[in-house]
Amino acid sequence: MEYLSKLIYLIIFPGFIFTVIVGLFLSGLDRKIVARMQRRRGPKITQPFYDFVKLLGKDTIVPMNANERLFILAPIIALVSICIIPVLFPIYNWSFFGGIADIVVIIYLLIIPSVVMIVGGMASGSPFASIGVSREVVAMVAYELPLITSLLAVCKKAGMILGEGTTYSLVAIASAQQGTGSFLFTISLLPAAIAFLMILPAKIGVAPFDVSEAETELCEGPLAEYSGLHLGLFKLTHNIKVYVMTALFVVLFLGGIGVTTGNRGIDLLVNTLILLVLVIVIAIVFLSIVRGLMGRYKTNQMFKFYWTIPTVLSLLSYVLVSLNL
Repeated sequence: MEYLSKLIYLIIFPGFIFTVIVGLFLSGLDRKIVARMQRRRGPKITQPFYDFVKLLGKDTIVPMNANERLFILAPIIALVSICIIPVLFPIYNWSFFGGIADIVVIIYLLIIPSVVMIVGGMASGSPFASIGVSREVVAMVAYELPLITSLLAVCKKAGMILGEGTTYSLVAIASAQQGTGSFLFTISLLPAAIAFLMILPAKIGVAPFDVSEAETELCEGPLAEYSGLHLGLFKLTHNIKVYVMTALFVVLFLGGIGVTTGNRGIDLLVNTLILLVLVIVIAIVFLSIVRGLMGRYKTNQMFKFYWTIPTVLSLLSYVLVSLNL
């Protein structure tokens, strides 16, 4: 039964199927909200589901001068890596696959989709893709430092509360917040939370920091030569990343959703509903509304922004935590 439970946890909930459904739903909600902000009717919320199914039925065209193996493997690796992350999230302070170094694993897994997009873009041999690849590299250099520093500040704070020095376990981080209520309103971690929210658009790759794909300038950048199933896999990876990043914020700064009633089934249902509500609110406020209000930053503007405000905020948070404030 334990192996069956792990299989269900991995494939159905909160694994692949649940993650895909929530990711596509968030994409449809985002498109509808931005359309309304622009005084358009917009597509149905279910449109991303139709788009994905449509791409599954189309042919994949591999460019003549492409490295076929890398070109085909890149979107598969990106999807697999991003789908592993949700199974590490604790639900009411419990996780089948949680370990002592969840944060380290998540940092690596979050980098993989961007790296394989770079690899896939270069493997396509397209000049449009090469420009998008160079922009993606700059974007990674810009936002990875404040992102990792924010994560380390949370790990250090949770470890100090638990008397462990520094902990990299998501379950431990969630447990540490049960006594404080939430890290979001902790003075020492408030700058890290703000920095994390600022990083969300760039990490996910949406406006105003979608400099690598830039549909109106570079014809999707690294994805210029992708079509059919493999383009669908990259798009699905992007949609899932919205859920993963917003849910990660909930786990790190909003207590990890630890409501307990004494009944495991009810706890699972209640905490999942709370998680989804918080994810939807964060996605709407910090992704959809920002995307609808702002134009795209230039690459140099994005780099300057992330190496000033979010970096300073994340470092400030780490210093405050180190001083036990």
